[in-house]
Amino acid sequence: MPLSGFPQPPRPAGSSMHIRSPLPAGASSRSLLEFFSRALASFKSSGSKFQVICTVAPPTSHGPLPKPIPPRTKPPALIVLDSSFNPPSRAHLRMATSAIYDRVNLKGSGQATRASRLLLLLAINNADKAPKPAAFEQRLAMMWAFAGDIHNALLSEQQGAEASDGLAEVEEQERLSIDIALSTQPFFHEKCAAIAESAFYETNGAREMEQTVLAGYDTLIRILNPKYYGPPAEAGQVSSGAVKTPMQKMLDPFFARAKLRVTMRIDDEWGSKDVQLSYLEDLLNADGLSRIGGSAGWGSRIQLVEGRKDGEDIVSSTYARVAAKERDWSMLDKMATQGVRWWIEEEKLYTE
Repeated sequence: MPLSGFPQPPRPAGSSMHIRSPLPAGASSRSLLEFFSRALASFKSSGSKFQVICTVAPPTSHGPLPKPIPPRTKPPALIVLDSSFNPPSRAHLRMATSAIYDRVNLKGSGQATRASRLLLLLAINNADKAPKPAAFEQRLAMMWAFAGDIHNALLSEQQGAEASDGLAEVEEQERLSIDIALSTQPFFHEKCAAIAESAFYETNGAREMEQTVLAGYDTLIRILNPKYYGPPAEAGQVSSGAVKTPMQKMLDPFFARAKLRVTMRIDDEWGSKDVQLSYLEDLLNADGLSRIGGSAGWGSRIQLVEGRKDGEDIVSSTYARVAAKERDWSMLDKMATQGVRWWIEEEKLYTE
């Protein structure tokens, strides 16, 4: 799928021997997998709800193995991409890079974009079960490779753009840090709270920072479904303000510290762009949110952005797995970024 606004580097078809390895000098795929296996085991035994296990900051070759690098100053914003990353796809790339560039455009000459961070978050709430079809340590390795691909995409865009005030800020993306983290929490609002409480982002005694959580349209529908929050409170109590609904109890703190950036999903299941915009316009006004047990202010904390355009190919992790299983490298190149594509072939993932 062509990524509108982002130049695509040439990716030769064929085996990974034609694609540059994303591994830093002195590292091997085995050593990297062993690192992530140890990090995963340590996290599972720690009882923690959230932990950053490594940070990717260009150049990525700080050493043969990654490590966590806490921020020196409090980030004004943390962009959170929460997914199963099975594998990371070019759709994930679009979500992440477009959110980063939007912050550049909105900030203008304000806070430097270099102070923002991107978090790639993998939930392992079913860690006692063998994850399929790719093990968690393999997904973490692909997330690590994907972080390098994000840096490359940002650099490629900056180099191909004309100089302007906004793009001068984009140059600061050479300092963008991308954290890779694990969580045991299954729901967005629980993950958001665990991130906010983490000492990793605590600087000068201050923990709170605004989170921008990236999600797909289908995920938003689930987030705003009352059935996930327990039985509703009595209507009379809610209307009088005596008690909060179960949904309000869970999501009021979430929307107080986070925004949702929702990418539309244009397909047969979820409908056209106009259908989704119309549905959300009705849902996110004060009356619509009240009907489902939500709070009127949530609507201003949800941003809907365009994803795949009409006529563009669908890009998904599912299609990437199919392409890998069929050894269709041309299709896999369309679904996965270069570093992820290299890792899938190197490790022979998704072949069964």
